[in-house]
Amino acid sequence: MKRILIIVFLFSAKILPAQTVTGSWFGTADVVLSGIHNNYLTELIIKQKGDEVEGTFGYYFKDTYQSFYVHGTYNVKTKEVIIPNIPIIFYNTNSTVNSIDCNTNFRGTLFVSKVKTALNGFFYSDGRYKYTCPDLRASYTLNIDEKTDSILQNTIAGKKFWQPQPNDYIVSATETKKEQQAPPDSASAGKPTLASVDNAPVKEDAKKITESFEKRKSILSKEIIVESDSIRLSFYDNGDIDGDSISVFLNKQLVLTHQGLTARAINIFMKLDTTKEINVIDMFAENLGTIPPNTALMVVTDGVNRYEVYMSSSLTQNSMVRVRRKKK
Repeated sequence: MKRILIIVFLFSAKILPAQTVTGSWFGTADVVLSGIHNNYLTELIIKQKGDEVEGTFGYYFKDTYQSFYVHGTYNVKTKEVIIPNIPIIFYNTNSTVNSIDCNTNFRGTLFVSKVKTALNGFFYSDGRYKYTCPDLRASYTLNIDEKTDSILQNTIAGKKFWQPQPNDYIVSATETKKEQQAPPDSASAGKPTLASVDNAPVKEDAKKITESFEKRKSILSKEIIVESDSIRLSFYDNGDIDGDSISVFLNKQLVLTHQGLTARAINIFMKLDTTKEINVIDMFAENLGTIPPNTALMVVTDGVNRYEVYMSSSLTQNSMVRVRRKKK
């Protein structure tokens, strides 16, 4: 009997997935309030390191997509994940552009079976919002297809999510050497970069940044291969929020300045120069914050794949990423 139990245990261990929360999770978060049916389409892409987790959390609500860098804890014994300080747009907002955020804390429990791997729990409002922001019931399923960046891309909401939002930036590599023009639909789908601003002080500021950029050495952080002519860059402060500010260069041309890094993503939708085998992205440190050096997590997505690049720049070095288009 003892041998049989041992064999059963070993067999079960092989057929059941590993007890880890690392992976890409997708699902919904529903308002826990009678008569309310508003819900959020969400994804949680995290890595477990011992009893800690970190990664990115994103959600789609009505007509906007928000993404944040998150970190929390994982209790191996209770299989409980706790991620504090996640801002989520107020469920009853009339406009997502001028909405308020409810500060929430996520608490979920890992469930593993032969059928599926799930992460279920709640987004709890903290004390400051308990009378205005109801809790959200969250249900996540593990995305076992590692080649797929986001389950959202296969949904109606996902198709909208892949498009620039009003607070995102639009960059075209073929226009970085000339005056960029705002896209016809830029009012509702992202905003143009500084190159389209005809303002003398702004141009002078950009000139000074470019001169400083050219004096610094660019250090390669990573080379990635993408399958699309267009990519999305999402910049986060991946540590303590300490006032880091950056500028972004594409093929040595300045496209964005004075971007403060926080847990909320800075999204840049970038059309690559298809005449080049490699497009180069540089992160320029405008300062070192209160905790040097200037560090960021840059997430690159091409609609299929997702790459994480940890970038570090200083007052003498730029952090560089090479983007190579996959040969058809």
